[in-house]
Amino acid sequence: MEIPANRAVDGADLTRPLDALFVNAPLRDYSLRPRTNDFTLPVLGMGYIATYAAAQGFNVGVIDAEALGLGIDQTIRLINEASPRWAGFNLLAPTYEISARIAAGLDGGTQVMVGGHQAKAMPIEVLNDPRFGRLEALVLGEGETRVAELLHDRRNRSELPGVMWLDPVMKTPKTGSSTASSRHLAPDIDRLPFVDRRFLADDPYEAPDGRTEANMVGARGCPYDCSFCGAAVSTNPDITIRTRDPANIIAEMDALCAAHGVTAFRFVDDLFLGYERFIRKCMAAFSAHHVGSRYAWDATGRINILHRADDELLDVLAANGLREVALGIESGSERLLTYMGKRITPDMTRAVLHRLVSRGISVKGYFILGFPTETREELETTVRHVYELWDIAAGRPGRFRASVFEFRPYPGTPEWRRLIATGQYDPKQLLDYTAVDLTGGGLDEAMRGRDEFNFSVNIQFGDASVSEVRERLVELAREQYQRSEPA
Repeated sequence: MEIPANRAVDGADLTRPLDALFVNAPLRDYSLRPRTNDFTLPVLGMGYIATYAAAQGFNVGVIDAEALGLGIDQTIRLINEASPRWAGFNLLAPTYEISARIAAGLDGGTQVMVGGHQAKAMPIEVLNDPRFGRLEALVLGEGETRVAELLHDRRNRSELPGVMWLDPVMKTPKTGSSTASSRHLAPDIDRLPFVDRRFLADDPYEAPDGRTEANMVGARGCPYDCSFCGAAVSTNPDITIRTRDPANIIAEMDALCAAHGVTAFRFVDDLFLGYERFIRKCMAAFSAHHVGSRYAWDATGRINILHRADDELLDVLAANGLREVALGIESGSERLLTYMGKRITPDMTRAVLHRLVSRGISVKGYFILGFPTETREELETTVRHVYELWDIAAGRPGRFRASVFEFRPYPGTPEWRRLIATGQYDPKQLLDYTAVDLTGGGLDEAMRGRDEFNFSVNIQFGDASVSEVRERLVELAREQYQRSEPA
């Protein structure tokens, strides 16, 4: 289905020249197989950048090609129709190839800027990719202030820290430098404007329970070093870990409620319930502002932090409206958890789950199957762990749901470096992402809702084959679907 530009571009005034169009590339080419799931997380990072640029007077917009289920050619056409001065891409391993193909198809008058995990992990490779021939700025790290500076005048890139480009004559990488690094590399997140939701395709949205929900972030950066994660601290030594002032968080919640009727929130950052001092400070403010009587909210959390928390703090979380915690459980094998750098054990997970669901706080657990060095017995141990956690939650006020993924390597992460160090893998192999259809062409309802997450490099990293790993993944996904269906 063809979508006109005025419906595909969020937030821009298309009656005026467009300074920048930020593009969230689709995970796959939806012209080949239509999208089957109904919801995807909003691009909050692009929303922040677009909001800041708009506040500086620039006319900018966002195309969320993943949310819209666009094909590659359709995305190219929409960008060229909008004819922006700049097109910006968030480069991620699963969407890198598609982003590159889109960039290669843009009209000659559009300059390209990129950022994201892939750009940060492999900047030289990106700069030298001929498909990014019009790449004028590669931005490392948080982009709000530097993107606005680039929109003002591309020539100032030499004065901006962490901005890279190819010298037009020598074809060698150049990097800007500045004494104002902290202002650009770690902007004060309490002084940034709240994300203008007109830049987001699916946020706020109506949730299945009838509430209007919105996604938010409460912090930036992560102090942990999980080996598979792009946010690992060893991968991001330039990132300053910052939490928002609770008053600033509550002000955004109240603003979203007033403007859009939002009464439920999902905090999607890594650190919201991952730092005890911040949790206590935030909950004191939530209590003082009666957040629990007005709103419900979900958040990501850390098992080791919640395991140390006393009963009183968990009671306060429940009283303040905490509805569900998303936890990276990853495996039922203690050895593998240690190998991943998780700082948790299966016993800690069992205890935390029991304490949370007993208070009516639900838990969403994330698991990885087929991890490097995983034995077949460890794979089965993880599967048994999921069933055990379902049993612990059975009959409790809170529920447990499992979200299971096949391992895939992300460039720059500790696990990526370990894999490359073995000498067994070529980076091109590890980046050869393909979409995997586990939905039977959209007919398997149990798998349809997670279709956007089914992509793979099709390499066996542990003892179990790729097909064995997927069999267990499908088994757990179908079991979760059955448990989620009303009786």
